[in-house]
Amino acid sequence: MAAAAAGLSWRRVSSFTGPVPRSRHGHRAVAIRELLIIFGGGNEGIADELHVYNTVTNQWFLPAVRGDIPPGCAAHGFVCDGTRILVFGGMVEYGRYSNDLYELQASRWLWKKVKPQAPSNGSPPCPRLGHSFSLYGNKCYLFGGLANESEDSNNNVPRYLNDFYELELQHGSGVVGWSIPVTKGILPSPRESHTAIVYCRKDVGSPKMYIFGGMCGCRLNDLWELDIETMTWSRPETKGTVPLPRSLHTANVIGNKMYVFGGWVPQSAGGEISAPDGEWKCTGSFSYLNLDTTEWIGLISDCQEDKSNLLPGPRAGHCAVAVGTRLYIWSGRDGYRKAWNNQVCCKDLWYLDTERPLAPSQVQLIRATTNSFQLKWDEVPTVEGYLLQLHADPPVPPVAGNPGTGIPETSVLSSQGGCSLHQSPQSLPSVPYPEMKVDHPSQTNNLIPNNVQVALSSSSKVEGKEKVAAPENKVTQETMKNHADATGFKESNAPSLLPVCTSSAQTSTNVGELHDLDKQSVNPDASVSCTVSSTQNMVTQQAVKTESSSTNGAVVKDETSLTTFNSKSEAAETAYVMPSTRVSTGQTNDSHSSRAPQRPPAPVKTRDRRWYDVGIFKNNTAVVSQFYLLPEETMNINSKTEGADVPDYRLLKKQDLFPGTVYRFRVAAINGCGVGPFSKISEFKTCIPGFPGAPSTVKITKSVDCIHLSWEPPASPSGNILEYSAYLAIRSTQLQENPSQLVFMRIYCGLKTSCIVTAAQLSNAHVDYTSRPAIVFRISAKNERGYGPATQVRWLQDMKTSGSK
Repeated sequence: MAAAAAGLSWRRVSSFTGPVPRSRHGHRAVAIRELLIIFGGGNEGIADELHVYNTVTNQWFLPAVRGDIPPGCAAHGFVCDGTRILVFGGMVEYGRYSNDLYELQASRWLWKKVKPQAPSNGSPPCPRLGHSFSLYGNKCYLFGGLANESEDSNNNVPRYLNDFYELELQHGSGVVGWSIPVTKGILPSPRESHTAIVYCRKDVGSPKMYIFGGMCGCRLNDLWELDIETMTWSRPETKGTVPLPRSLHTANVIGNKMYVFGGWVPQSAGGEISAPDGEWKCTGSFSYLNLDTTEWIGLISDCQEDKSNLLPGPRAGHCAVAVGTRLYIWSGRDGYRKAWNNQVCCKDLWYLDTERPLAPSQVQLIRATTNSFQLKWDEVPTVEGYLLQLHADPPVPPVAGNPGTGIPETSVLSSQGGCSLHQSPQSLPSVPYPEMKVDHPSQTNNLIPNNVQVALSSSSKVEGKEKVAAPENKVTQETMKNHADATGFKESNAPSLLPVCTSSAQTSTNVGELHDLDKQSVNPDASVSCTVSSTQNMVTQQAVKTESSSTNGAVVKDETSLTTFNSKSEAAETAYVMPSTRVSTGQTNDSHSSRAPQRPPAPVKTRDRRWYDVGIFKNNTAVVSQFYLLPEETMNINSKTEGADVPDYRLLKKQDLFPGTVYRFRVAAINGCGVGPFSKISEFKTCIPGFPGAPSTVKITKSVDCIHLSWEPPASPSGNILEYSAYLAIRSTQLQENPSQLVFMRIYCGLKTSCIVTAAQLSNAHVDYTSRPAIVFRISAKNERGYGPATQVRWLQDMKTSGSK
């Protein structure tokens, strides 16, 4: 098979919903996060609609655009800067070309015609089509194209161009004007329907623009480089087999590679390429140029094209868009039939994963019971599923609490983890869990159901982010369960904060994030809603995010007694990159496929540590109550060889989770290239019966000189609640010496389910930057057995100058 020979796994999208655009060629597309935005093109007339495809929900929709809506055009310039898109030139009707410039604010689907200043040293760009229009920084670079020498559009006199312009953009919206840069070296020859990309090597840092191919009476396959800093043109020497001359192809940068697909190529006969006026054909050939080594690598050659439907068919004038490391290709014409004098356009949508996925974020705890966990992790873009594994430590027997011992005057969290007994600080037992450093990526809620709107980044009221709105101005909500009876929450870096308890090794939290708004709430027992603003930018509530952190600790008695936590970083467990495999992940959240992908053995450190599969999950949540035991012949993981077949899940025995037991979790993402590296490790403990759950429905009401913190009792108090304690993370010199060490101050102890946090207390608060800037509170309940797990709330702060570290 050609696909197998190429080592590629193209996937054709076979099921989608919404108004599918008619097939076409000469259209253009860009990506804003998971959205493909397509404009223009021609097929039985020039298209003027703006179509959007959501790659996550497989849904097409037509946004309700407004403003200075441009006419339909084809072979135009189309670039994306954040959430704004710029359109320049193109063919508006046969023989009539444009040099108009339009801006689309995708956050509002608002079009605006912009009029840049003419260059001081020449004329503005003439009307044209087939030019390249590339963005780098705050400038767009226009090169070449095809102009009509005749003023009569019915009398088309083509003129190939090689002029070069720079368009300076204003921040956010609008443009400054055109300029004609003074360049060194030899300018590329005139051409149209070429490609241009901009790439900046990480180690060198000098941005380069690469122009490849195009048409100028005959098709070209020359490569040109422009050093944008010195404005010097050159012809780089390349290695490998240069692709055939072509035009109307696509070029996309993913990582350090420029992927070139399709286009018109000369018809070859007996190895000889035809003359300029000879026959030509569409191609489905696929190559990439390593931009660091300038070596061409052929992935699919013309002779490898097959009719097996495993590869995209030959085409030209299509669009290709990179979403993360995934390349999408849509439509284009698949040939020119002279006898019929017509063109045939493809109707298919394909994607290719070019690299294995990145490691997901650490697994986060939403809810724990005595024999199950509800877990989540941040989504990884463009993946097909997730492999979740656990490692089980020997069960830890519950230790009886010591009611009536009270709270020590001062206490320090053990650097080795665990949760201290309420005894004197000199005798604080702990469970020796290794601690690890972890970053906590921010939660994004950006799926677009039918006729609902989604938020995309740029600048607006929720965290200064602009929204990209789908039609009808409805509001989308993502609900996350964040239950209160979790005990056993141990992870790292973001230090964690007091889970006050009187039984050893109770380590858990429920973590939410709140925006700095007048009223907000976290409801760990029920649900926490994220209401994304409408197009009027009215924000009602910000995302509440479960986030993992260590919860080792003891309590302190008053505001002068401090609790500290020291998180020592440890190298993450070794994670293997898996061989290429295809995984079926058509299950619901809580089910997993019966066949696992091929993958090498679990990593082994100095001590024997077995990792067991929980399963393969389609989405980024999982309810875990069991895991698969390895068959006897594979119990010695040192004997497993890389790439060995994973046993059929249906043939493996399952093991239930035990109460009061520490489990370690890691997760890896799966795409068409295989299984990626595992996340850093999280560690959680199942509940010990008899202790109270965590308080729920935390609310923060802001007033002029203080805030009001309130909560509801645990859903599972396991007896009478004797008191609550609330804590605030504060600034400390210990934080300056060790940024991973948080210091907490108790700000309330009593029977009431609310307290006032004064301006003086808040002025001393530490702003945590482990994800988004936030002030951290923790609240826990005590019954006759002692303190249970705490609910942690990260109150998001609107700091324009701050950002996630």
